[in-house]
Amino acid sequence: MEQMKRLRADGQRNRERIVAIAAELVAREGAQVSLEEIARKAGVGSATLHRHFPSRQALLEVVFRDGVAQLCERAATQPGKAPAAELADWIEEVTVYTATHRGLAAALLAGPDGLSAEDICCTDMLLNVLKVLVARASSVGALQAGATAEDLMMLANAIAVANENDPNTARRVLRLALTGIRR
Repeated sequence: MEQMKRLRADGQRNRERIVAIAAELVAREGAQVSLEEIARKAGVGSATLHRHFPSRQALLEVVFRDGVAQLCERAATQPGKAPAAELADWIEEVTVYTATHRGLAAALLAGPDGLSAEDICCTDMLLNVLKVLVARASSVGALQAGATAEDLMMLANAIAVANENDPNTARRVLRLALTGIRR
């Protein structure tokens, strides 16, 4: 938070403009869009972009954070569901969301680097919720022994990467993985 407090008004405007342009370009071109193009369209130099965001991952975390936060909030609004259904439904929602937001799944698989304190890591946000859901499902014997939140996150992200921009296939493949292929 200290960095945000220390930013001058022009620095804050630059940061906001960088994030807005990055969100627009990532939505259109994917997470591998050129950082130089983002800086140019935001009207700042490459050094300014890197001062605010030391890595591509740090910028992507901010671009995707609001949507991921909403996903995490929705996990808490499933009252009355059985723990296994709650877990499966939320994993499906995460998989579909990441499959339809170009580059998010790959960014989550890459893991965080270069993040400042105010840039809460999307991966951590999702894993924290998933750990709670996994614990609930495990406590009632609804999850295979040894399955971890990290395993399920990797599964969801791998399916999303393989089916980027194809949420229906991502959903179908995830359901197949969650139920198994045996009769």
